[in-house]
Amino acid sequence: MRKTVGVSLLLIVLSLVLVKYFTFSSDTEEDNDNYQRYFNKSYKVFAIELPDSISFCDEVVPTDMVDIEERLDREMLVNSYWQSQTLLFFKRANKYFPVIEPILKEKGVPDDFKYIALIESGLTNIVSPAGASGYWHFLKKTAQQYNLEVNDAVDERYNLEKSTIAFCDYILEANSKFNNWTLAAASYNMGMTGIQKQINRQKVNNYYDLLLNDETGRYVFRILAVKEILSNPQKYGFHFRPKDLYQPYDYSIVEVDYPIESLVNFSQENGINYKILKELNPWLRRSNLPNTKGNSYEVKIATKGLYSITQPSDSI
Repeated sequence: MRKTVGVSLLLIVLSLVLVKYFTFSSDTEEDNDNYQRYFNKSYKVFAIELPDSISFCDEVVPTDMVDIEERLDREMLVNSYWQSQTLLFFKRANKYFPVIEPILKEKGVPDDFKYIALIESGLTNIVSPAGASGYWHFLKKTAQQYNLEVNDAVDERYNLEKSTIAFCDYILEANSKFNNWTLAAASYNMGMTGIQKQINRQKVNNYYDLLLNDETGRYVFRILAVKEILSNPQKYGFHFRPKDLYQPYDYSIVEVDYPIESLVNFSQENGINYKILKELNPWLRRSNLPNTKGNSYEVKIATKGLYSITQPSDSI
């Protein structure tokens, strides 16, 4: 019994010593000094070395101007050190850029514009406080202006292919108006009317010479930062393997020009479950498709992987 008690006391004392050794308290000046030395040795944050030159759609950014350099530096720091968000950008870009890039090319829109989808929505179908929705964050009125169907049953802002086409139509119109891709990009945030108003008011026609609100003033620099980091991941501390990136979906297309009373039944009839049907077709906003006008829709049906139905068991 005495031996057991002795061993227990020894273990308790040893535990207290280990806790004291590995834990820094603020009780003594020596402890504070030890903590500070440990902190200085272990924790390091580095300033970002900006690229020697950077451009958007081959339009050179005047980084020799002090304010321009500082604004770019801010966005480079934010996106380099918000590691979780930027790493998700890499992962999602691998999944969705193969859809976006060919559409931009076909429509004659520079490839750099694909980064707008990342800074707008992170390539997720989130809704902004102003009600902008989908991958490209269209407002309802603007979406309808560029031929996207938006109602309680179908919202094509959530259709990646169709919303990308609508985005291209907007950017081409803006570039035709301003004859400048950078101003066209800024107008996607502020609106063409808003940018034109500031051009007239300030008597300059260059984005980098305009005094704009904070959001639009940062907008192009956010695009530039994401472009630079995604183009040079290891330079900015991002390391991953191909298998770490999200992969594009494998799917086939079913043409639908009729009402669907139950999308649950429709998904099962096509060999997938309702969850995956909505994952691939987030533009279907209800559990049915009224389609009273007989419109033709392309519905994606998954063809590979974990997308088949798991039937519920009859047993308990």
